[in-house]
Amino acid sequence: MSPLELERNESWLSREELEAVRGRLPILYVDAVPVRVDSTGAATAVGLLLRASSDGSINRELVSGRVLYHERVRDALLRHLEKDLGPMCLPRVPASPQPFTVAEYFPTPGVTPYHDPRQHAVSLAFVVPVAGDCEPQQDALDLAWLTLDEAADPSLLQDMGGGHGVLLRQALAHLGHAV
Repeated sequence: MSPLELERNESWLSREELEAVRGRLPILYVDAVPVRVDSTGAATAVGLLLRASSDGSINRELVSGRVLYHERVRDALLRHLEKDLGPMCLPRVPASPQPFTVAEYFPTPGVTPYHDPRQHAVSLAFVVPVAGDCEPQQDALDLAWLTLDEAADPSLLQDMGGGHGVLLRQALAHLGHAV
């Protein structure tokens, strides 16, 4: 059976299996910064999700999630973008996507700017143009499209948890926007 024929359910871990693995191995993730682009391909807006965290705080976040066993990075990007922004978001992910950075999340704060108390995770971060209608899905409370200047606001970047503000600042720099 080829990897493409595997059932998606076969690549999910149970909650117990995931917790056991998280305690022993880094987990591969993707982070996506959705952008709207103009007719010349220049980014004009950045999409940020609004989510409630387990501690009750409400924060702006990027699209993020695990790469499944036997799943290509490109397919994981598409899956997470559609899961968070809706099936009509129409992401434009190239055939061979290239990350703008690699973020290493640690359960211990301060090792890197990225922190995830659950695990050690390595995330490939991408800027992804989206062309369709986007609606917050699943646990996202809202989706806001901010201009690049609004997204570069230091108070917004500082309030983004887990290092997502650092990733957004890097994405803006990657897009050629002074931060």
